Amino acid sequence: MAFDACMMRAVLTELKRDFPEAKIEKVLQPRNDEIDLVIHYGRSSRRLLFNVGPNAPRLQLSDRVKENPKEAPMFCMLLRKLLTGGKIVEVKQPGFDRIAELRVACYDEMGFKIDRYIVCEIMGKYANLIILDADKKIITALKMIDFAASTVRQVLPGLKYQVPALPEKLSPLVIDRALFFEKLAEFSPERSVERFITSTYSGIATQIAHELCHRASGGVDTPVSLVNSDTLFDVFSDWQSLLINESYTPTMAKSPEGKPTDYSYMPITYLGDTVSTESYSSFSELLDNYFAERDRLEHIHQRAKDITTLLNNAEARTERKLGIQRQALLDSEKGEEYKRSADLITANLYRLKKGMDSFVATDYYDDSCPEIEIKLDTRLTPAQNAQRLYKQYNKCKNAKVVLAEQIKLWEAELKYLESVRAFLEGAEREEDIIELRDELYRSGYASKLRGYAPPKKLRSTPHKFRTTGGFTLLVGKNNTQNDLLSMKSAAKDDLWFHTKDAPGSHVILVTDGKEPADVDYTEAAAVAARFSKASGDNVAVDYTRVKNLRKPQGSRPGFVTYKTNYTAYVSEATDELLDKMRQGV
Repeated sequence: MAFDACMMRAVLTELKRDFPEAKIEKVLQPRNDEIDLVIHYGRSSRRLLFNVGPNAPRLQLSDRVKENPKEAPMFCMLLRKLLTGGKIVEVKQPGFDRIAELRVACYDEMGFKIDRYIVCEIMGKYANLIILDADKKIITALKMIDFAASTVRQVLPGLKYQVPALPEKLSPLVIDRALFFEKLAEFSPERSVERFITSTYSGIATQIAHELCHRASGGVDTPVSLVNSDTLFDVFSDWQSLLINESYTPTMAKSPEGKPTDYSYMPITYLGDTVSTESYSSFSELLDNYFAERDRLEHIHQRAKDITTLLNNAEARTERKLGIQRQALLDSEKGEEYKRSADLITANLYRLKKGMDSFVATDYYDDSCPEIEIKLDTRLTPAQNAQRLYKQYNKCKNAKVVLAEQIKLWEAELKYLESVRAFLEGAEREEDIIELRDELYRSGYASKLRGYAPPKKLRSTPHKFRTTGGFTLLVGKNNTQNDLLSMKSAAKDDLWFHTKDAPGSHVILVTDGKEPADVDYTEAAAVAARFSKASGDNVAVDYTRVKNLRKPQGSRPGFVTYKTNYTAYVSEATDELLDKMRQGV
């Protein structure tokens, strides 16, 4: 759901309850649109996260530790000067909107006690983080808004802070039965209950309105005319009581594949049996889990823009060349037609003369012996016409061999690029991206990575798991690691797993000379399916002994051949299985 005013109220309730008068120990800026305050109260420390990016704006307490740039941005340095050592003494939500105002008791440059304010506005692409002085004048903001950007509201240093104008709607924190029915009677009966709720009351996300409509009528788009008014009010007033009494239930909805699809501060029922729901003990845990994958992908996208651009261009160029070569290969199939025409010209030389533009001959290559017309070049003799066609035939015959080899090479190059993209999508740390960039550099893409200097030493290590039988499982994070694992590190009797006909990681089951049980084979194959581009419940995974692998000379990183192998069909490893296998390491 969208981070609405109700979710803001719920998060601020948790902040005030768990960290009253929290001290700000550190100010961090892991990304351009995110500020993390490390706060401390009693014996507890947590991060207070302000994300004002366009994709996932929110405010929350968080336990996640993120990588930070070596040199802090100027905005972060200024906030360290203004806020470090201060105490958050008051937390408010102006009006009932997606705005949080935190009063911080701190000290100025002269050591005098002074109040400053942190204002976090969670408003989609207009989200912002603003720092105010004791008089509510703007000191700085993460996103400055001048007169050119907006003639209605400016956010510039020295200006008096103005709360964004609120729409003329009712507050959901006031239960008024008479006013509710009055507004309902004025509303068009053909329009939906969801629309009535969102247009009458402020700060309510569409998903919550769908949930209330579903509880009152059994549907999410039920018209006002078809819902029982008393039932709707009872449902709505129960929801209002939940807000007023702050009796929240942090809830996440998950798809059948286990991926987070929605979150809420109350139980979710309107999605039906298509999803499963899970409750959490706190909003920090809920939001950390929900945004973990999204934040990781966004971080990878920002850090690896040059790699993504390189892959996009290289794949487009390779596919374009493949298209041209495949068309040329189709054209080379005309070689037999050239030979047939040349043979027929040779067989009819006795009746042909120079200057003829065509002649009719009997096609003895066809069982029905039809009469066909053969075109001639009037500038050449009949024998020269035949020789010209024989040359075209030989050219096509040679082209078929060369083109088939070239197509094979370019298809292998396209598969290699697909494998790099798969590893990029699965990258978890900055070191993973560095290794992928270095791999592309050493694979011949140095000219595309302008100004790149390869690092002296790479620190990334493969994923490591432990199977039920106690065997170590190593998973490559990129093609370079795949080569190291399969061709250098692994023992000859270790087992090698890889998805069939799909790019992915080399998975090594370290046997130490022992024979793993069936469950170990199955878990290794499931992990190989998980760390690949393949998906589904019936993924084909090849496996064999490491001694059966061969690496062709001059082949791309990660490419190996093998003949003696078996194939297992498994479902990809779930998050729960991976967590269990990590705990054993």
